Amino acid sequence: MRKESEAMVHVITKFERPSKETIDNFKKIAVATVYEASGRQGQVNSLIKPLRRGIKICGPAFTVQCHPKDNLMLHKALQIASPGDILVTTTGEHFYAGYWGDLMTVSAIARKLGGLAIDGCIRDSAEISESGFPVFCRGFSITGTVKKTLGLINHPIIFGGAIVNPGDIVIGDDDGMVIVDRTKCDEIYENSIKRVEKENQKAELLKSGKTSVELNRLDETFRALGLIEE
Repeated sequence: MRKESEAMVHVITKFERPSKETIDNFKKIAVATVYEASGRQGQVNSLIKPLRRGIKICGPAFTVQCHPKDNLMLHKALQIASPGDILVTTTGEHFYAGYWGDLMTVSAIARKLGGLAIDGCIRDSAEISESGFPVFCRGFSITGTVKKTLGLINHPIIFGGAIVNPGDIVIGDDDGMVIVDRTKCDEIYENSIKRVEKENQKAELLKSGKTSVELNRLDETFRALGLIEE
């Protein structure tokens, strides 16, 4: 029988976050570039989309696990998250309920949070969009939620198929979302910069009239596949 002193900790309040400089560096890089520079790791399910075009998020993950149709732990997260944190939230795979609304958004803005990324739905979408608070979600639902069941905060989660640990960097733009392992931030950022430089060089060659087939040496691939031209 589990002793009281051995009870599970539902809410972890202390974890290491990337530096502000590291976060600011990643804000300048497109999600697709970071994904490629990560070795094509950390991609989040494309069903989780920005509330509207032009929304971007970049900040440390503050993970939240909610019980299905219950947003109790999101309210706790709003109480204790730090400025700049992204609330990365799972919903027990019961996606289609309104876990987040306009009043929670008012609180998040007041507390200077960096955004919400939820594998579920929100409601009051027009008001939230007008507020400018960045949200990535599965869609919209007016289905109500309750506040009755404990979940977990700042434990590792699976979010849209990606592993997320507290303090990992969450990046999102119109193309999707990627999770950057906090322990590999420097390496992935360096790879991202190198990739941007190479793409700029390729763009200049394409502007000069060189084709993508030449640039990527695809003639060899076509020959190997037996392409026939007349």
